[in-house]
Amino acid sequence: MAAMRRFAGLMSGTSLDGVDAVLLELGPPHGEGAPQTLRTLGHVQLPMPPALRAEFAALHHASHDELHRAQLAGIELSRLYARALEELLLTTGVRAADVTAVGAHGQTVRHRPELGYTVQLGAPAWLAEHCGITVVADFRSRDVAAGGQGAPLVPAFHRALFGRDGADLAVLNLGGIANLSLLYADGRVLGFDCGPANALLDLWAQRHLGHDYDAGGAWGAGGTVLPELLQGLLDDDYFRADAPKSTGRDHFDAAWLERRLRGFEAADPRDVQATLAHMVAMSVAADLRRHMPEAVELLVCGGGAGNLDLLHRLGELLPGCELLDTVSRGLAPQQVEAAAFAWLAARTLDGLPGNLPAVTGARGPRVLGAIHPA
Repeated sequence: MAAMRRFAGLMSGTSLDGVDAVLLELGPPHGEGAPQTLRTLGHVQLPMPPALRAEFAALHHASHDELHRAQLAGIELSRLYARALEELLLTTGVRAADVTAVGAHGQTVRHRPELGYTVQLGAPAWLAEHCGITVVADFRSRDVAAGGQGAPLVPAFHRALFGRDGADLAVLNLGGIANLSLLYADGRVLGFDCGPANALLDLWAQRHLGHDYDAGGAWGAGGTVLPELLQGLLDDDYFRADAPKSTGRDHFDAAWLERRLRGFEAADPRDVQATLAHMVAMSVAADLRRHMPEAVELLVCGGGAGNLDLLHRLGELLPGCELLDTVSRGLAPQQVEAAAFAWLAARTLDGLPGNLPAVTGARGPRVLGAIHPA
């Protein structure tokens, strides 16, 4: 029997809230669609320093000396990655020499697949040099080069981990952006970004509460949905676009929200938060009904899995579909995306494709990522 190998995954997402580091033990890959042995050894989460968060937010737009600033921000992120990895190895008692590779996603600051590029900042060569572990990074570019969206990449992992024969199953990642993985009973897989999630909810909470986010969705839960504002928020071509599709802060940013808030300056901020949450729930529910109307189970992961108000709204819009978080399937919600990039790193080293062309729209399966040996 082939030996289990250890892989770490490092993820910092669109929410800019922090870094997740996960250590996995993986068995050898099996055939197409077959389950793969996976065991989680540990998880560490570190907050994003406010100055670095602000810099990444600024780098989403053209600004002074941005190339220089982007490189420095990438190095700072890799320092944070290194701290998270060091803490992960310390808490699990695993030596760096016993980790086959690290999958480091980097921080997305531009995502323009329609123009042929996507940019994830980081310094993977620096990370490999300082941690003494092979690093796999730049996962999205090859798919974009092959005509794909470069996102989402997690549906292949969701299939390997959560897929079940004979049942339609959906997985919802509620990060800065909401994305769905649709795992059909017949083995087909689809996936796409639904639209904004925590990116706008957190922005509004930071502005009006002075906190990083609306804990548990409690503030928004006390608000009243504003129907005219809700209609204006959902009146965006992205929500009506066909998949494959992906999005990010390039589209759904503070300026996007400000444009739609014109005429609502006197609105109670809490009502705006409730309306934003309802927009997220409605966009997800509409996509699920459109593409998988027979879904009886929706597994939820990502930071938004802790937003009880958002989950309540989703539940009301999806009667007959049970909402569960992914811990019920063996992986805590905040660990799923980092674990996916550990799994993708293993695929890269094994010379196996990591994308699903039916999801991203790429011309075919591609081995993803650039390898930086230890």
